[in-house]
Amino acid sequence: MTPFLRKILGMNWLLVLVMYGLLIFGVFMIESASRHVSLSAASLGSYSSVGAYFASKQKLFILIGTVAYFGAAFIDYRWIRWLGIPIYGVSMGLMVLAMQQGDSVYQLRLGSLSFQPAQLGITSGILLISWLVQDLPKIHRWFAAPLIRIGTIGLLAVIPFLMVMKMGDMGSALVWIPVSIVALLIGGTPFRHLSCMALIGAGIIPLVYFVALPLVSKRGPERIDIWLRMMNGQEVDISGAAYAPHNVSMAIGKAGWKGTGYNATVEQGALHAKGFIPRETAHNDYIFAVIGEELGFRGSLLLLTAFSLLLIQGLFIAFYSRDVSGRLLTCLIVAVFFAHIFESIGMCVLIMPITGIPLPLVSYSGTFVVICMFLLGMVQSVWIHRHAVPEVAEKTAQCPQATLSAPQTLLS
Repeated sequence: MTPFLRKILGMNWLLVLVMYGLLIFGVFMIESASRHVSLSAASLGSYSSVGAYFASKQKLFILIGTVAYFGAAFIDYRWIRWLGIPIYGVSMGLMVLAMQQGDSVYQLRLGSLSFQPAQLGITSGILLISWLVQDLPKIHRWFAAPLIRIGTIGLLAVIPFLMVMKMGDMGSALVWIPVSIVALLIGGTPFRHLSCMALIGAGIIPLVYFVALPLVSKRGPERIDIWLRMMNGQEVDISGAAYAPHNVSMAIGKAGWKGTGYNATVEQGALHAKGFIPRETAHNDYIFAVIGEELGFRGSLLLLTAFSLLLIQGLFIAFYSRDVSGRLLTCLIVAVFFAHIFESIGMCVLIMPITGIPLPLVSYSGTFVVICMFLLGMVQSVWIHRHAVPEVAEKTAQCPQATLSAPQTLLS
């Protein structure tokens, strides 16, 4: 059996099936959610509807993501991690460039494609953290000290976090919080250090909310304030700043068990068809509201089950990883997916403030779909290469007498 065929047969096919199941489900829901988006006749071209246009573009991104997925899966992740430093540097430079563009959503255009460099920063940060936490102590034991490990993770996370907050993308910035926590836990940070950081973090929350947040984000404090008012049952302006959270949660709340049906119309009582769910972002940021309204509680429950299965498979693969780097890489990717899922669904059911963050593999998010598939390809690579011989074992096998010299010396 050839090594390539062995890799194909050794894939975690449950992970593949769940991923493509979510992608196919997302294409259908994008077609329904985007059918009310305003689009010029020139852009629409030969497509029969606006929904078909966005669904077709999503299929193109899935094809590109498929190449990225299987490319990352079949290449040993210990080689891909070396891309961490150059991609991290490029992503920081692209974020600086995006802030100088003056675009409201800080996107960069590459030909006909547009993308947000904030997502690339998260990907490169994951690669870099998983690599340095394992390999820095090999250079000198001083790097294995808990404070040095905490400082390394903190520095790699705080730079893109502050830059993304400066760009006003609070949703993408918040993803770094669970990623950093997981990195500290899996990286072996002692409990006393974690407890100390938790107490310090709790103490500076008022300072961050009242002083730091208004300086880096204009909409952040307002959205949090509206969310807190709605949670406490206080009066808010549902025709103004509270329009989106009120109507999005109403669409899900009134759907019931079965929902209004796929591609529901005004006659069926769909709030999305009536325009109460923001039409220009219904197919990306608010796609769960469309799913909840059209497919009801049963459809939402099936979607959550699929996401849970995806995350559990990631943790299962992390458990069988051959080294710390693979375990950390997989857990960080699971943390990124969990943060996106929790924020995207949570803001639609009022357990989180509105942050404007896509739902992985389901929302129309362009290059973010490609990045998600690349990250899942890295998880698959950890599984495929779990039986590969680690670097330390290879060196030991090459120099067997080095391991025998110490016992023989003691016996003599």
